[in-house]
Amino acid sequence: MSIFDNEDEYYMQQALREARAAMDEDEIPIGAVIVCNGQIVARAHNNTERLHDVTAHAEMLAFTAAANTLGSKYLPTCTLYVTVEPCPMCAGAAGWTQIGRIVYGATDSKKGFEKTTGRGMLHPKTVVEHGVLEEECAELMKDFFKKKRI
Repeated sequence: MSIFDNEDEYYMQQALREARAAMDEDEIPIGAVIVCNGQIVARAHNNTERLHDVTAHAEMLAFTAAANTLGSKYLPTCTLYVTVEPCPMCAGAAGWTQIGRIVYGATDSKKGFEKTTGRGMLHPKTVVEHGVLEEECAELMKDFFKKKRI
């Protein structure tokens, strides 16, 4: 029995679908979905290679899509599901969106925001949870970089 509810696992599976799409496009396999009132309002995956844009992270693209869908730059009633811990840039953007909740799968010990900058970048009311489908999320990243080294 998982410590997470089925809803979190369902939405993380959706983020994993996005991550796999990134991998298929030879992008770093990180996927994100934003959920508001039980509905996915944005889906995205890394597009830094295709767009030649270092800021085209899954989270950044998802924030833009959600803001456009909802007609608001603020997302306090939304949850971001992302397969890997956001970097400081994405955490800073999350802070500006005032997103209500962030749920991530695998930690990023090198560039993740929690270790590098802490939660101070987020809105004070943002709830952060991690470890949802952690092994599956981490394995996707390991597989991607293992193939790069061959």
